[in-house]
Amino acid sequence: MSIVLPSGPAGARILSLGDYRPTRVVGNDEIARRVDTNDQWIRERTGIIERRIAGDSESVADMATEAAAKALAGSGLAAADIDLVIAATCSAQDRLPGIGTVVAGRLGLDAPGAYDLNAACAGFCYALAAAADAIRTGNARHVLVIGAEKLSDITDWDDRATCIIFADGAGAAVVGPADSPGIGPVAWGSDGGRNDTITCLGTDPYLRMAGPAVFRWATTSLAAVGRRACELAGLGTRDLDALILHQANLRILDSLVRSLDVRDKVIARDIVDTGNTSAASIPMAMTRLKDRGEIASGDLALLLAFGGGLTYAGQVVRIP
Repeated sequence: MSIVLPSGPAGARILSLGDYRPTRVVGNDEIARRVDTNDQWIRERTGIIERRIAGDSESVADMATEAAAKALAGSGLAAADIDLVIAATCSAQDRLPGIGTVVAGRLGLDAPGAYDLNAACAGFCYALAAAADAIRTGNARHVLVIGAEKLSDITDWDDRATCIIFADGAGAAVVGPADSPGIGPVAWGSDGGRNDTITCLGTDPYLRMAGPAVFRWATTSLAAVGRRACELAGLGTRDLDALILHQANLRILDSLVRSLDVRDKVIARDIVDTGNTSAASIPMAMTRLKDRGEIASGDLALLLAFGGGLTYAGQVVRIP
């Protein structure tokens, strides 16, 4: 007897988006009162003016649930329609249970598959690719994809190299079947030879980053990943309407805008007042652009991310 495999639709698409931004705003001057820095120095090197920091009682799961609830409400689906939850995070406080199962329980989802994924700042793109593949192969019909981080818990607030950068938040998307693909093939990979450039080790509770090395890698290697993602989707960068890059550093973003020749496109610049929120940064930035009317339903956007590992991923999507 042969094993029978399920069949799925021609493609998948993002149906809706949601985000959550903590209420506490921390400006550069507040950080400068603790470490040897100042507002101008931070702006020149990162582009960040302020960032959002979660309250002591707010967990990664709390923020993930808030963003996921908004995405689910916007999709028009019932909780019972979601049959898979994928939560991307590298900062969950608890090893068990996973964020995906906690969110599923809080939203009343009906026994979905649920798991967490850690690809650091590239996590949302990895999770989105996994969701699209699950739908296309018939293993799921509607998938809730979440990127959520509480990086303030693993930031050394006396380390000037990192405390000026990292922040908290969550973003989510509901992904469903489509006759015409709305999520392109993923261009992903990792560079294990540089896995010591961004770390949070068992022997050290804090995020550590070799900033100059990460900057050099991103500005010399990531554009090729973006072009490859466009090629896999049968497009060129000039066909894009928007670039939604992982919000790591404004100087990296501006370098990639030039390399990809998308200066006249809509560019997400969430980094300025949100900081680096790792796996949450792309869905948060995409949600804000959509909410503000800067991108419209049907627009083509390149999502492009990189993070600890080094992991990287990109795909072209249609805005819901």
